[in-house]
Amino acid sequence: MHVADYVWYITVGVLLALLAFDVFIIGRRPHEPTTRESATAIAFYVGLAVVFGLGVWVFSGGQYAGEFFAGWLTEYSLSVDNLFIFLIIMSRFGVPRKYQQTALLVGIILALVFRGIFIAVGAAAINNFSWIFYLFGAFLVYTAVHLAMQGENDDEDYKENAVIRFAKKRLNATDEYNGVKLTILKNGKRLVTPMAIVIIALGTTDLLFALDSIPAIYGLTQEPFLVFTANVFALMGLRQLYFLLGDLLKRLVYLSIGLSVVLAFIGVKLILHAMHENELPFINGGHHIEWAPEIPIWVSLGFIIITLGITTIASLRKSRDMPKPDSAGGGELDESVPVDNPTPDLDPKTKAELDAIREPEQSDAKKS
Repeated sequence: MHVADYVWYITVGVLLALLAFDVFIIGRRPHEPTTRESATAIAFYVGLAVVFGLGVWVFSGGQYAGEFFAGWLTEYSLSVDNLFIFLIIMSRFGVPRKYQQTALLVGIILALVFRGIFIAVGAAAINNFSWIFYLFGAFLVYTAVHLAMQGENDDEDYKENAVIRFAKKRLNATDEYNGVKLTILKNGKRLVTPMAIVIIALGTTDLLFALDSIPAIYGLTQEPFLVFTANVFALMGLRQLYFLLGDLLKRLVYLSIGLSVVLAFIGVKLILHAMHENELPFINGGHHIEWAPEIPIWVSLGFIIITLGITTIASLRKSRDMPKPDSAGGGELDESVPVDNPTPDLDPKTKAELDAIREPEQSDAKKS
């Protein structure tokens, strides 16, 4: 796929302009986006990605368009899984809802930076070392097994990494928020606010997810232009999606399992590709392994769509069958408390006073 330099410049310029608009115009005022605001933004970004993919189809053919859509769907799914971790982090640190938008914005920018670095490193490695696909494939299979062993998404499975634990232990921190600022001056001493720890948590999470996402996208396309654009489009609208879905993200209980299947498929695809292009002297004498099949992109795209569709449907069915508390939030009635005794916890003196109060006698007319 030949991409002229001016196409790169225009694409990067437009995407950076959209990001700048989101950061400096929409996100400059800390607030919780409304449902309408979030839905409009998500529809715009998803529509933009679809239009871009159709443009790739028109100008470069169906092969590259399929690679873009497969990469975009995979990266978007990984980003949603990343969003679930963001939700847990926000809950753990008690970030006020009006400040969560700023924290998410910083997290998404950091994700874009880390993925950009790994895209460049991955492209350089692929151009110089064909055997890197063996490592990418093995890493994705390992990641898939790790995700599958975790099972359903559960906030109890989240564990703070070493960087977060170090920051909480070593930094002079306070539990008091100072808006979206990272520090606060208290009693003449500069302290770190919980927002700083949240940013560190989001950044390290982004770094770990970038390690998964870049090998995954290179398993679907080796075109740097498509790798870059698929990642950028996958990150657009995540902030609004967070507020639109909210706790509904927790309903995607099988997302990790579905992603493990997708990553395992891409990992095997990468290993087969490495075998087909093999140049390692200790494997088949350094010759290509001709019997190793090359999985077409339309098969990959279809497999990803079907797997993610089944995952979503199964998750929603499972969450629908989960027991829900009553509307008052109190759960089921405690049968150990007698219904005819609405005040079982009163002290004996008070109960005696209540028992001494007699009901007013009814008039004869009332009795009749």
